[in-house]
Amino acid sequence: MGKDAWWKNKVAYQIYPRSFRDSNGDGIGDLNGITEKLDYLQSLGVDLVWLSPVYRSPMDDGGYDISDYEDINPMFGSMKDMDRLIAEAKKRGIRLLMDLVVNHCSDEHPWFQKALREPNSEEAGYFWFVRSGDAPPNNWASMFGGSAWEPVGDGRWYMHLFSKKQPDLNWENPKLRRKIYEMIRFWLDKGLGGFRIDAITHIKKMPGLPSGPAERPGGLVGCHAYTRCIDGIGEFLTELRKETFDRYECITVAEAAGVPPHQLKDYVGEDGYFSTMFDFSYAEPYNYGRGWHTAKGPGEWDFRAWRDSIYLSQTETQKIGRGAVFLENHDYPRACQKFVPAKDHSPAVQKMLGQLFFYLYGIPFIYQGQELGLDNPHFQSIDQMDDISTKNHYRIAMEDGLSPEEALPLICRYSRDNARTPFPWDNTEYGGFCASGTKPWLWAEPADPKANVLQESSEPDSVLNFYKEMIAIRKSETYGPTVVDGFFKPILKRYDKLIAYTRTGDRNLAVVCSLSDRSRFVRLPFLPKKVIQRSCAGESFRGQTLKLLPYQSLLMEF
Repeated sequence: MGKDAWWKNKVAYQIYPRSFRDSNGDGIGDLNGITEKLDYLQSLGVDLVWLSPVYRSPMDDGGYDISDYEDINPMFGSMKDMDRLIAEAKKRGIRLLMDLVVNHCSDEHPWFQKALREPNSEEAGYFWFVRSGDAPPNNWASMFGGSAWEPVGDGRWYMHLFSKKQPDLNWENPKLRRKIYEMIRFWLDKGLGGFRIDAITHIKKMPGLPSGPAERPGGLVGCHAYTRCIDGIGEFLTELRKETFDRYECITVAEAAGVPPHQLKDYVGEDGYFSTMFDFSYAEPYNYGRGWHTAKGPGEWDFRAWRDSIYLSQTETQKIGRGAVFLENHDYPRACQKFVPAKDHSPAVQKMLGQLFFYLYGIPFIYQGQELGLDNPHFQSIDQMDDISTKNHYRIAMEDGLSPEEALPLICRYSRDNARTPFPWDNTEYGGFCASGTKPWLWAEPADPKANVLQESSEPDSVLNFYKEMIAIRKSETYGPTVVDGFFKPILKRYDKLIAYTRTGDRNLAVVCSLSDRSRFVRLPFLPKKVIQRSCAGESFRGQTLKLLPYQSLLMEF
């Protein structure tokens, strides 16, 4: 989308609306709660705010199952509340992004309901219905477990790559595509700043819907090879862009899993389908295989392979466009849990991880609570948990012979609910999330009750103030141009448990992050001039030799 795009120097923030701020005391976060806290977001320094779905939805998958694309779920408020939020955000220089979920909708959407009632209707053509008798049309597995096909009782089966309550939309149908484009323009005409686009690389299915070699219980095969980045998807994505995004000044951020490096240019190049995209190649180094209970913990997976995936993503993306870099989102546990052994978690480690990602080349996305250094909360029972994926992984662990006492801590490590518990505003009951103290819709005891906005705002050395400082550095006249546009180059690759890179442009900057629990010496390829920001104090220099403390990171000029 061009090196001079209006959004290139922005900082983005993701909100999970159900858990951000409850303004009316019903235990559920809402749009008015977000409006109430816009001054906080402005003080943080963010320019773009992405909302996870607030459309009308039965909430089978946290709102990613949409039953009406042009209405607001009453649990979040009304369309009037949404219009007010957009307007109040603009007054503060903040553009609002919504989640665009168009690979699938809800089985409660009127289109699907009519398709069930009338097999020959136009709406039936909006979905992947196949007449297949008593057996599913192929052996594809759903990403949420079990078959990707569900029978409807008349010999027809419909495809659902996710929950069975999320039927896939048939993008081969031009009438369906026109409906989607009309909906997108409806929101952009309201003044929306753009979209984060969910699961978009799945909208093209392999022609013929062939079965694959069985690799899972029940003779199933993973669906990715047949439903992700399939040849011909570019025709859909080009039409989508021309019919909608090109007509507005907006930013589009694709959740584009599975895009191979040689196709990055098509997605985020000068004439790419989207402004930018998330790269998930380095998001899950633990490779959980059959289930979260078999996943490797921090220190057990291949550190160098993970680091190399970050470096490859950076070096390939900067050749053709600008990525969206992230550390956390609504689909993952808190970052510290993923990357650092539990015994070593601390605010200083949270700062190190923040520094590691924030100065990469690309537009940074901060997930709510990340700026406070939140860690995974303490769930005591599977009954406390809400996430459909978590419950599926718990079921798989039990099927593999684990007891509830054995399964729960393993599942809790990587549950999506870790990032979905209410945002802590202060030291009061439930972190001040609810106006009246009503128990929130999802709750677990926090890892650190002192990690909240009120407490950290008054502590100069807090994780919150560290994030504010990083945002200020990115926006400064002194270092901003280099952080935004500077060339990325990995350095010090011979050292284990070290991520280090330079950003060179108007200035020469370097980021060095140790993920070791021991002090260490490293030989820098330059003579340091100045330490701009540190995760904690205590480093020392002797010429080009740097002594780092355990889990310490530095931003330096050289």
